[in-house]
Amino acid sequence: MLIIQNIRKTFNTGTVNEKIALNDISLTLKDGDFITVIGGNGAGKSTLLNAIAGTFLTDRGTMEIDGIDFTRLSEAKRAAFLGRVFQDPMMGTASDLWIQENMALANRRGQRRGLRWSITGKEKELYQQLLSELDLGLENRLTTKVGLLSGGQRQALTLLMAVMKKPKLLLLDEHTAALDPKTAAKVMAMSNHFIREGLLTVLMVTHNMKDAIANGNRLIMMNNGQVILDVNGAEKQRLTVDDLLAAFSRASGTEFANDRALLV
Repeated sequence: MLIIQNIRKTFNTGTVNEKIALNDISLTLKDGDFITVIGGNGAGKSTLLNAIAGTFLTDRGTMEIDGIDFTRLSEAKRAAFLGRVFQDPMMGTASDLWIQENMALANRRGQRRGLRWSITGKEKELYQQLLSELDLGLENRLTTKVGLLSGGQRQALTLLMAVMKKPKLLLLDEHTAALDPKTAAKVMAMSNHFIREGLLTVLMVTHNMKDAIANGNRLIMMNNGQVILDVNGAEKQRLTVDDLLAAFSRASGTEFANDRALLV
């Protein structure tokens, strides 16, 4: 479904700050895979998602989705078949637009734009129905500006907008990290609901080892821009945090250096 072959990305090339962020990574996702991605600071986790999303172009390598090479496509064109939720709840929505206006933008993603903007009654009914699934009371606040919502409400809305058009690939970039534990658990539960319901293919970066183990059917660990561990099925189900720490030490020859991941 998604085939990544030997992608490489170097920042600040030719300077003292040169950093190889992705070091010839190859990765294949099957339809319906839900892969969690764990790794220390600077491992290349978010860089991998940014490369797939088109935030920047890679130095070399290829990326295909459903047999279509999208390696050199712009970020805007990739948005037609990708859904993404960021760590910062403020990034996935437009603060000054109403809830229904944000949802209309998501609903019309990938369509040709004309002069028509008016949101129809049928669309409003759809948005209310979808919002009711969040159980946050937002279905009665369609004309509320998104900037007035709490971080948790806004992240839940961003998640809903990301899956509205059933993307070929959903990218979750530490999307619960900025939320309090109770809200983070609720947003994670919503994520699993939408993923199961839509039979979505997902890459989820997380700093939380327990979340990485508990969610999805496959787990990869990154270090220095490379995948150093890739487990799935029954092997993944048996994993513990101690297992992950030991596997990291064996593969990298160093201790896992990310206190934030160890404390959650």
